[in-house]
Amino acid sequence: MSDESAQPVARPRGGVALPERLRSPWWELTRRLLLAFAILAVTVLLVWFDRNGYHDSNDASGKLSLVDAFYYTTVTLSTTGYGDIAPVAAHSRLLNAIVVTPMRIAFLALLIGTTLEVLASRSREIFRISRWRKHMGHHVVIVGYGTKGRSAVETLVNNGQDRERIVVVDPSASALQDAHADGLAVITGDATRRDVLQRAGVDSADQVIITTDRDDSNVLATLTVRQLNPSAYIVAAAREQENAPLMKQSGANSVITSSDAVGRLLGLSSLSPTLGAVMEDLLTYGEGLEVAERPLLVNEVGKQPQRLPDQVIAVVRDEKVFRYFDPVVSQLARGDRLVVVRPAKELPWAPRPGTHDEDFAEEG
Repeated sequence: MSDESAQPVARPRGGVALPERLRSPWWELTRRLLLAFAILAVTVLLVWFDRNGYHDSNDASGKLSLVDAFYYTTVTLSTTGYGDIAPVAAHSRLLNAIVVTPMRIAFLALLIGTTLEVLASRSREIFRISRWRKHMGHHVVIVGYGTKGRSAVETLVNNGQDRERIVVVDPSASALQDAHADGLAVITGDATRRDVLQRAGVDSADQVIITTDRDDSNVLATLTVRQLNPSAYIVAAAREQENAPLMKQSGANSVITSSDAVGRLLGLSSLSPTLGAVMEDLLTYGEGLEVAERPLLVNEVGKQPQRLPDQVIAVVRDEKVFRYFDPVVSQLARGDRLVVVRPAKELPWAPRPGTHDEDFAEEG
């Protein structure tokens, strides 16, 4: 899941915001090791060119060879310091003080600091993933993080869904980056594979939204999800209307035909620009009007849908949807749920203002 850094960061308006450069910890370790070897090589050459200023007590002549220079450099940078080779000339000692000593500090910082950083980051990531898997359940899985997937997540979050209870499944690197930027956990892989969906916790999810760009992939993903979780509520997107019945047969509870819906909205807008504007308003979150579902209140039992403060357009009874004018729901009963049109400033799932403290008219 997202960590503390997933919170949005305020940036100056008009400023340049470059994407964060994410690198593998092992790549970073390799880069720093190469830098450490470069420090080692430079120090060896420095000692070798100044070899006349050093004395080797283990050699009769006291002079240094290239191997001696490498040996002295390694024991010096590692702070071992056996003392058998030492700078004797004044300029050699000065060079050790102002050049070799800083190189020794940098060498140790690269090796020890980088190793600790890699181990700590890996351990921290493993712990975070383990904790996330332990607490994951009753969440929402979004298959595909394109335009439709992002819009679905935005709608869920705006209606009270916790971001930490949303898991994205997508094979692309761009979707991974976008979802992480939105503070979402991501499972990278093909959602038609059982092992990928199992890593996303589909078997314990409450809802699964399938929004890939291919109808055949959506059908196969729906079948796999339904096999893993017979009770999950599955919403699938279909590009073509002719594929919608196949998705429902595959186990989808609801199928949204994107091309058909867009075509109808375009047709309505051409016939009546005003009607098209109203439909667009209903589909846009946070502005003007909203379509919402809410439970029935105790004081609303027995009333007609047309008599309520909310503009009721449908009634959900026994998992079936009835239009507000259907004789079956001419009188509202306990357990009913209302589909209403209301101002966007009101919480979509809440009763009308002023009735928040009233009891819901649930069955039993």
